Amino acid sequence: MLENVIETPLPPVRARRLPGLLGVLLAVLSLGLWHLSRAQVSDLSSTQQMSDHGVYSAWAKGEVIVLIRHAERCDRSNHACLNDPAGITVDGSHAAKAVGDGIVRLGLGSADMLSSPEVRTRQTASFIFGKAIETQDWLMQCDSTFADAAFAHKHEARNLILVTHSGCIDQLERQLDVPGGERDSGYASALFVTKGSDGQPHILGQLNAKQWRELVSDTGK
Repeated sequence: MLENVIETPLPPVRARRLPGLLGVLLAVLSLGLWHLSRAQVSDLSSTQQMSDHGVYSAWAKGEVIVLIRHAERCDRSNHACLNDPAGITVDGSHAAKAVGDGIVRLGLGSADMLSSPEVRTRQTASFIFGKAIETQDWLMQCDSTFADAAFAHKHEARNLILVTHSGCIDQLERQLDVPGGERDSGYASALFVTKGSDGQPHILGQLNAKQWRELVSDTGK
């Protein structure tokens, strides 16, 4: 005589898949939150964007560090050199002058200016500020110590403008956890950084060489 076998019914297919789907959703959510927590480099190409991202208000309080990459270097271009093969091109000098026009509109009354001693950075600085400025060797030492050195040279209630190199700007962005795809400092571009109320550095945004000219035009209206 056959015994009666009570079979336990399997849960519906949807119910069996639910834990797996929840795991995938949690993984996607975690990845999204991680991405949002990483520093983003905003576009500052208009007066509205400069205002929205807090550049003007932070500048007025002397809370900003601006890292400017030197203009187009002569030894890596087919364009005419300014005068020294180790320096910048004629086109680069024009771009540096446009940066200077924008910086002047921000105001230099409460700003300290420093440059790397390399020829290309010194020439860039001279076109930005219309004069030679102080040079310091640490501004060409683009290693893991650069970010700390930059913040150490920032004085209370005074903005700091640094004319330096793409490798140094990249080092600072790395420390601030900027994703690799967003770390891009073109010739004569500028990265604006500040320290928030929590005492931690934050990136306000970036301007490239063309955007400097557009910003000057915008502020001249």
